[in-house]
Amino acid sequence: MLKKTLLCAALLLPLNLHAQELKKNNTAGDLNWMVVASWTMPTKPLDFAQSLDNKKVFILGADAKVYIFSPDGRQLGALPVDPNVTAIDIAARGEMLFLIHNKTNTYTAIDVSFNQKIDITGAPVRGRADAPITLVLFSDFECPWCGKLEPVLAELLAQNQDKLRIAFKHLPLPMHPQAETAALAAIAAQRQGKFWEMHDALFQNTTWTATTVEETAQRVGLNMEQFRIDLNNPQTQAQLAKDKGDAQAAEVNSTPTMFINGRPVRDRSLPNLQKMVAEALAAAGAK
Repeated sequence: MLKKTLLCAALLLPLNLHAQELKKNNTAGDLNWMVVASWTMPTKPLDFAQSLDNKKVFILGADAKVYIFSPDGRQLGALPVDPNVTAIDIAARGEMLFLIHNKTNTYTAIDVSFNQKIDITGAPVRGRADAPITLVLFSDFECPWCGKLEPVLAELLAQNQDKLRIAFKHLPLPMHPQAETAALAAIAAQRQGKFWEMHDALFQNTTWTATTVEETAQRVGLNMEQFRIDLNNPQTQAQLAKDKGDAQAAEVNSTPTMFINGRPVRDRSLPNLQKMVAEALAAAGAK
């Protein structure tokens, strides 16, 4: 219905819209409009959908492909579909693509994702430093789902000791009042060579108060004077800011979020993670 409403609204605009200047204010009676983007598609369009965050545009083409573009017309990718697919729709952020087939009267849902290049410079790593497979984890110490994931990751690493490394990236969520302090504390502990001890201890906390982080640092055996200095060090803040920026660049907005050799993880179960590691190994061996 929304798509049809937008189409009806578009029909009200002047027919020479494509020839109008970008970013120019136009008016006709009580109607005002501005062309904010205009670009040529590689094929005749049959249907389209746009993510609610305006980051992706999906075009069903007459050449039996669904093209994915950024809003400024940069092609992000294309996937083949059956020639009899006549309509598409997407999930809110474009993470799912939905197809309608007019010959077989079928509905198909497709998981859509893009590999991400994530810088892990300075990130603490578990596993062999030169392992061929890298799992990047964006996590929040106060997030209960992140804590529940830890035993799964420990088992995954145990099953792939020479093949896998796990890089930890901080993404404290605003809904967790102590999460940012915990992230800074873990970075401060990293400066004393005790990141993983602090990491494990923080995830053991079941209740959080204003004193939880400092009590955890004491329990781990950190030099508390140095800890407090490092906690307020601009470099500590900068490392956390970098992780947050890397999360935003990779379109990460929840925790825990993982990538295996850049490929987003949807299913966090151990069997699926092991399957993805095996697939990444096979892909690496094929190159």
